[in-house]
Amino acid sequence: MKKSVKVLLILLAVVALLIAAGAIVFSQSGKKLEALRDIDVADPDLTQLADGVYRGKHNVFPVLVTVDVTLREHRIEQIDLVRHFNGQGQAAEVIPGLVVESQSLQIDAIAGATYSSKVILLAINDALQAAAATP
Repeated sequence: MKKSVKVLLILLAVVALLIAAGAIVFSQSGKKLEALRDIDVADPDLTQLADGVYRGKHNVFPVLVTVDVTLREHRIEQIDLVRHFNGQGQAAEVIPGLVVESQSLQIDAIAGATYSSKVILLAINDALQAAAATP
C-alpha cells in the first residue's frame, strides 16, 4: 500500500476515535445535567452556623460555579458569584440575590437556565456545609 493511503487510513481512524470519544463525553454530561433536576437542596439550620465568609464550588459540565457566602448573626448576608462558567445560563445569576432575600435555598430555577440555577444553589449549599463543618 502506498504511504499516502496508509497515512489517510490512520488519519481516518484517529478522527473516528475522536468522534466516538466526544459522543461518549457528551452523552455522560447530558446524563449528569438531567440528574440535576432531581436533586433537592435542603435548607441548613442557620442558627448553627458561625459568622464568616465561606467558599463553595459545584461543577457539572459545562456549568462551573464558585461562590463566597457571607454569614452574619445567623443570616446569609451576602453571596458573591465569584465564577459562573455557563452555556446559556447567565439568567441564573439572580439566584444568589434571591437566596439572600428569602434566606432559603428553596428557590425555583430560572426558566431557560435550569441547570445553572441548580449548580449555583449547590455551590451555595457547599459553602454552607463548609460553615457547618467549622468549629
